[in-house]
Amino acid sequence: MTLWQALLLGILQGATEFLPVSSSGHLVILPHLLNWPDPGLVLDTVLHLGTMVAVVFYFWRDLWSLALAAMESLRERSLDDPQARIAWGLLLATIPTAFIGWLLEERIEELFQAPQAAGGFLLVTALLLLLAEYRGRQQRDLETLSWRDALLIGLAQTLAIAPGLSRSGTTIAAGLLLGYRRAEATRFSFLLSVPIILGSGFYQLLKLTGDGGAATSSSGVMLVGFLAAAVTGYLAIAGFLALVRRQSLWPFAAYCATLGLLVVSGVLG
Repeated sequence: MTLWQALLLGILQGATEFLPVSSSGHLVILPHLLNWPDPGLVLDTVLHLGTMVAVVFYFWRDLWSLALAAMESLRERSLDDPQARIAWGLLLATIPTAFIGWLLEERIEELFQAPQAAGGFLLVTALLLLLAEYRGRQQRDLETLSWRDALLIGLAQTLAIAPGLSRSGTTIAAGLLLGYRRAEATRFSFLLSVPIILGSGFYQLLKLTGDGGAATSSSGVMLVGFLAAAVTGYLAIAGFLALVRRQSLWPFAAYCATLGLLVVSGVLG
């Protein structure tokens, strides 16, 4: 893996992690099309940690406020504060993905070797976005979040363990179908990325340590990929949040459908 390849993969990861187009799908399809070597688990983990840094930097005030509200709710044994409900809702929504990811780990890894599977799942992402835009009422604010809503969004996030099914796409679609405004569903989706990326990243690092820590990329390659993912991710968050306040998700559905059809049909690959 060269520096230029790591740079491009970092940019791709940073942009597609937060846009509803599936970063995992793109990271499966692009190296396959260009006949690049497998970037390896180390670089993949580093790229995801780069996007986590991006979302933490962008939402640090929100995350700090949510952490304080959660601690205060424990002290008072009350969930009257909407911020506390959001904080605990994020934790609840993370549990299904963590459990399913651990349970189906080996089967999921097989899908990451199948570009056509990623293309097929991109078609599913497109359908979910179209359904959410068509059926979503977009009347609710995030302060009305319930335990049921958090769990349902978390269950939707479990779909994204397969490459091609967008994590942001599935969670935003779930939020819209539950009646949340597009910007509110997007904010919850982005906040939800912090615990899941952090947890999966450290889990993969522990696995690498247990396997002897064999790295497939140099420290320079990993640093370039990390910085590219972090910077691009931050810009993608800011741009997408501004976009969803005035624009529907139809263009992203069209993009996923087009790329998915090209991959599945064999035109690409």
